[in-house]
Amino acid sequence: MTDDRSITGQRHAREVEGHLAWLDSFTSAALGVLAVASGIYTYLGVRGLLDDGGALSLFAALAYSAAVSTGIFVFWSYLLRLLPAMRSAGTRLGLVAAMVLGSLAIVAMSSWLNAAALAGSAAVEQHLARTVQDYQAALERANENTLQGQALALDVGRARQGFEDLSEQEAGGNLSGLAGRGAVFRVLTQKSDELAALQQLIAAQEAPVAAAFAEGNAILSRMRALTVAPGPVEARSVEFSEEAVRLAGVITTLRQLSVAPLVDRAARDLAQSVVLPRLDAQDAGGQAAQRATIDSLLDVLAQRAATLQSAAAEVLALEAPAEVVYTPISTADAVILYARNFVPSWAGAIAIDLLPAVLVLIVAVAQAAVRQGRAPAAPADTLSVGELRAALQALREVEGRAPPAPAAPPPAAVPEPLPSKPRPAAE
Repeated sequence: MTDDRSITGQRHAREVEGHLAWLDSFTSAALGVLAVASGIYTYLGVRGLLDDGGALSLFAALAYSAAVSTGIFVFWSYLLRLLPAMRSAGTRLGLVAAMVLGSLAIVAMSSWLNAAALAGSAAVEQHLARTVQDYQAALERANENTLQGQALALDVGRARQGFEDLSEQEAGGNLSGLAGRGAVFRVLTQKSDELAALQQLIAAQEAPVAAAFAEGNAILSRMRALTVAPGPVEARSVEFSEEAVRLAGVITTLRQLSVAPLVDRAARDLAQSVVLPRLDAQDAGGQAAQRATIDSLLDVLAQRAATLQSAAAEVLALEAPAEVVYTPISTADAVILYARNFVPSWAGAIAIDLLPAVLVLIVAVAQAAVRQGRAPAAPADTLSVGELRAALQALREVEGRAPPAPAAPPPAAVPEPLPSKPRPAAE
């Protein structure tokens, strides 16, 4: 049974060795193709990083890509030859650690540039699209805050209408008891006019706010068109940057058009800046009534001012639009920044450099199978037919070149016995 297993293992080992010998005939060529392909994409990635388009930059990119191709070819050639031949666990772990370290070095010097060449333009366009979204959010936030400030016109209008109604009541003598346009009436008219002027100022801001928001949307439309427009992405990035500067100015304008700070200051001044007129009643009783009415009006002014100030504070407390600044970015930086969006490109860029690692593992497993198939056999059992014929031929040659054996010495002569004399007959 043991001999049968040994013979089967020998056959399997010889079969695997035959396959390895055939595969080894074109493995070097395959490694060369992979190394050259990686070098080409590395060259494209390096050219995207170099701003200067002169001969020196071209030579530098070629030199770098050639060094990358050479390093990849030599590195994997070493491992394909040495790692499968290692027999001890310590040497295998050492070479595996070297393979991991070398793979990291290849990714650092080549794979990210390959990814930049594969998806660099798309990554920059992704950066432009993300910037457009940020600018759109900032524009909408600024416009919303400004519109909330414009809504304060309703609060101002209600306060103005309240003072106008009180002034009409005072004209009829329903407040102080003195009909006409006396001191109380003038106080009410003063505050009503202030609020009317504020309301007109707020209404005058509506057209500039609408115009600024429309201009911002137009700029956003041009920026979106630049994001997906045909042509080199570098030229489009320059135009995009110009539009981004214009849009930032529009957002700043919208923030400045907000009337919330103005309403807040007007609310503070509403109760504090009251010009009290001279009491014009004819008698002391009338003047006392006017003074009491004016004191009540001052309390009402304080309440209305607090209401307007609270409304303005709510608008001022709204989240301010984010400060968006467009920063031009290179293709390599864009690929790294938006790596999650370009996983297939990264996978292809890394695979073209690290695919030989799979070949190393395949050869190592095959060599282990060969050693396992031959392990239990005696050395004499591992000879193939060709090796046996060669051994016999060598044996014949050795026997033919051996000196002739010395002749055996002749046997020593044995002396013949002397003839005996006949005895005389007895008498």
